[in-house]
Amino acid sequence: MAVVTGAGSGLGRAIAHALLDAGHTVVLAGRTRASLHETAADHPRAHVVVADVTSPASVRALFSSAREPRGRVDVLINNAGIFGGQGAVDEVEDETWHDVLAANVTGSFLCAREAVRVMKRQRPSGGRIINNGSLSAHVPRPRSVAYTVSKHAISGLTASMNLDLRDQGIACTQLDVGNAATAMTAGVGVRALQPDGTSRAEAVIDPSHIARSVVHIVSLPLEVNVPSITVMARTMPYAGRG
Repeated sequence: MAVVTGAGSGLGRAIAHALLDAGHTVVLAGRTRASLHETAADHPRAHVVVADVTSPASVRALFSSAREPRGRVDVLINNAGIFGGQGAVDEVEDETWHDVLAANVTGSFLCAREAVRVMKRQRPSGGRIINNGSLSAHVPRPRSVAYTVSKHAISGLTASMNLDLRDQGIACTQLDVGNAATAMTAGVGVRALQPDGTSRAEAVIDPSHIARSVVHIVSLPLEVNVPSITVMARTMPYAGRG
């Protein structure tokens, strides 16, 4: 059983479809029932659960529901997140800061916590967790301080989980994506702000390429871990964002 958060659109939908195509039973989690059902498309192994990853009670209910079809949770794809408003550190308002950190950091933590609790108790125990990072976990885009901080936090979360859970049969990966063509990054392929103040279009890639990488990692035995993987458009700016 795999749980995919943020499964109603974008990268989450692509990953969910790839896992379903590979034969997995998948719990599709997100805030909007209609979009989750669009992802499910009446697939017999897709199970829709409406959930808010920023709410501890909602996340607990999600993983309680996730155990019902198969009695266990083998995979968590911690994908839900937002970019939030743009701005340098002196321009970001309180609401934007809290919203980005709640969705990207607290949400990932809460889902990982509940997944690990299930994975430790089930027999046989263990599982795999993939946290959605970003190239922004390494180098920022201009005027993206809230998002960049949130993705650096994901690096800390993944590293701590790998240390604390390696003897529990739980493998953790950080998936750093660069310019997948989703609604969240729709403007990048047309006009993206560069560090020198200019704007230009950047290369983007189909989310299916990232999804196939996820399916490969999930297919590995738990004796094998992939601590981090970067999948990006080859010609996009990366080193120093230039």
